[in-house]
Amino acid sequence: MWQLLVEREKIYIHFAHQTFKWSNEAKGNAAVYCIIIGFAKFDTLQKRLFEYEDIKGEPHERIVTSINPFLVEGKNIYINARTNPVFNVPAMMKGNAAIDDGNFLFFEESDAENFIRAYPDHKKFVRKFIGSDELINNYYRHCLWLKNATPNELKSCPEILRRINNIKKFRSESKKAATRKWADYPSRFMEDRQPDSDYLMIPVVSSELRTYIPVGFLSKDIIANYSSFILPNAKVYHFGMIACNMHTTWIKYVCGRLKSDIRYSNTIGYNNYPWPESPTDKQKEAVEKAAQAVLDARLQFPNSSLADLYDPNTMPPVLVKAHQQLDKAVDLCYRHQPFINETKRIEFLFELYDKYTAGLFVKEKKGKKK
Repeated sequence: MWQLLVEREKIYIHFAHQTFKWSNEAKGNAAVYCIIIGFAKFDTLQKRLFEYEDIKGEPHERIVTSINPFLVEGKNIYINARTNPVFNVPAMMKGNAAIDDGNFLFFEESDAENFIRAYPDHKKFVRKFIGSDELINNYYRHCLWLKNATPNELKSCPEILRRINNIKKFRSESKKAATRKWADYPSRFMEDRQPDSDYLMIPVVSSELRTYIPVGFLSKDIIANYSSFILPNAKVYHFGMIACNMHTTWIKYVCGRLKSDIRYSNTIGYNNYPWPESPTDKQKEAVEKAAQAVLDARLQFPNSSLADLYDPNTMPPVLVKAHQQLDKAVDLCYRHQPFINETKRIEFLFELYDKYTAGLFVKEKKGKKK
């Protein structure tokens, strides 16, 4: 929408209020989050940008020369979905989607226990099943994972056969042709993206109150739910670059919000994220060391969930310090001095994104001519 408004209609943003929580005195006051934008078909030398460090508080006004569609000072930037990352980093994808009417799942812990008790030889097919909420709140469900099951193993378990028959019937009656085709494979998740290696899980939605997006490594034996993003083949360096303030800031501005909560996207956020252009080995080692310190700090609190650890009121000092060191290490991969606030981070990232994608566009254009 904004690309059309700016380029075709020659719109200029004159003033803008970034996201804030609207309040009124009405009974049963709803949680409504707003932005306010004033624009016209003529330019003005000075623009007014109202920034909210606290979305429930009062804004800080800045006089700027330009405001882009992300309501940040700077030139107009348009970020569209990409199927692959701009930089040479591992591909991120959604977790596995069963499309099974619940038949692969054990909804209660007792259901999984009863199945194992009744069919001990089929215990290996019961796997932990984790998505965004489970990752953040430190619990898990179970599912049947029959990917490598042999025909005789499936036939020797009446409960598995019952569930498979239900899945076949459910898929065959779907209005979607793609789902009906998968009725021929009722023992498989319809969208199977489970990696063969351990992987990094990123929640789809994270609370606005958290300074960092709570991400974590999971074993390849744990099945990732569709309600999450996964990064196979991720190293400690990738964890550090995603678990830092720099990445969280990018996601907050680029991916939009669910109410005021952070809403992650792989195609919009991760695939467009401007990673450092050419960090030295020493800088990458510093990020890895700081990232490992964050993981080690978490291990000191085995009974605490990520929700507990990343609540600003209960975040342990050792974890706060570890993240501060990680932020510093990541910042130094981008430039010689740390960033003083979120505004400076996002302005820098937009400039880097514009610089890199401009070069990428030239390369793509040359490739087409060939």
